[in-house]
Amino acid sequence: MVVTKLAMRPYYRRKRMLRFFIILLLVLVLASLGVSGYVGWGLTHPAKQPLGDSPANYQITYQDVEFASRGDAIKLKGWFLPAKKSDKTIILAHGYKKNRVQDTVPALPLAKSLVGAGYQVLMFDFRNSGESEGTLSSVGELEKNDILGALDWVKSNHSSQVSLFGFSMGATTSLLAAADDPSVAGVIADSPFNNLKSYLTDNLSVWSHLPQFPFTPLIMNMLPPITGLHPERVDAFSAVDRIYPRPILFIHSIDDDSIPYTNSETLWEKHKDKFEFWKTSKAKHIGSYKLDPVQYTARVLDFLARIK
Repeated sequence: MVVTKLAMRPYYRRKRMLRFFIILLLVLVLASLGVSGYVGWGLTHPAKQPLGDSPANYQITYQDVEFASRGDAIKLKGWFLPAKKSDKTIILAHGYKKNRVQDTVPALPLAKSLVGAGYQVLMFDFRNSGESEGTLSSVGELEKNDILGALDWVKSNHSSQVSLFGFSMGATTSLLAAADDPSVAGVIADSPFNNLKSYLTDNLSVWSHLPQFPFTPLIMNMLPPITGLHPERVDAFSAVDRIYPRPILFIHSIDDDSIPYTNSETLWEKHKDKFEFWKTSKAKHIGSYKLDPVQYTARVLDFLARIK
């Protein structure tokens, strides 16, 4: 019997080790799923940033406005900046986790230049941003309807030619909205991504601050059932075909640290005869205006002046 027990010890040791590793693996899997679900929920439900600036600080005449997103009852808030004797309006669209102020540009000094050049400007907060309603940020899928709601408000209150001007997420969302509404005369897209699913597959770790594997695949697969969102629907690559032959100006720094400039390049290359690409350098994400406001404003105004 003693010999038998001694002989069985390695077997029992291996069995205990196998049980330990199975339990450890299950714990790691459950922990990864839990972290992925928590982070994915947080990325689609970011906290709203309060408005930290006002047109009044730049001596800009403005009025507070409120309107509904097209297709649902979510109320959106913003500022309308009138211009003297103008029949052209520009709708500004901010980036992910930001609001109408878009302090990283910053948007208000740029808006003042646009108004000074004779363009009316509508600045507003996307859903779940600034002072607007909503708790879910979809990075373009639902925000497209917010821009279309802004477009409806402009057309109802100010009969004019309307162009869209977006930054980062707002740039891509502007492309989606213009593709759906032929009344949009033109688009300025500063640092867009060309397809949300492809972009997140390669770059989600930039926003999640988690290792690419295993968390990016887990988050990407958990988002649709948890939130009802489908990143593949945020597809600027197909949207630009529906915008063409209307003009688009892409602005993107080759040193962008969040969205590679090749995202804009691939969109511009589809229709070079009508699309323009200003490839800047030495600027971080949507930092081209801050790096050189004079040149940036000149390029934007030159493009806008040529929109028919």
